[in-house]
Amino acid sequence: MPTYIYQVVTDDGTEGEIFEVVQPMSEPPLKKHPETGAPVVRIPALPNIAGKWSDMKTKSSLSNKNLDRLGFTKYERAGDGKYERKAGGGPDVISAD
Repeated sequence: MPTYIYQVVTDDGTEGEIFEVVQPMSEPPLKKHPETGAPVVRIPALPNIAGKWSDMKTKSSLSNKNLDRLGFTKYERAGDGKYERKAGGGPDVISAD
C-alpha cells in the first residue's frame, strides 16, 4: 500500500503538522486528521521506488549480511576509541590505544 503525505490546514496560514498515512489507493484522500479531527490536505509527492541507485537498494547492498557474503569486513564505532567488527573476518575489536 502506498504512503501518502498530509498537512494540517491552520486558520492563521502558518504551516501545520505534516504526517504520513499508509492507505489503499482505492480510498479517498483524508479530509480530517485521524487523531485530532483538524482539516488536512494531501501533499503531492513522488513515489519511492527501489531502483538500482535508490537509497533502499544502497542500504540493502551495504547490509552487514551482504558485506560478509561478499568477503568485506565492516567495523562500527563502539565509543572510547574502539571499533567492533559487524561483518567479515578479523579481530572482534580494534582499539586506538
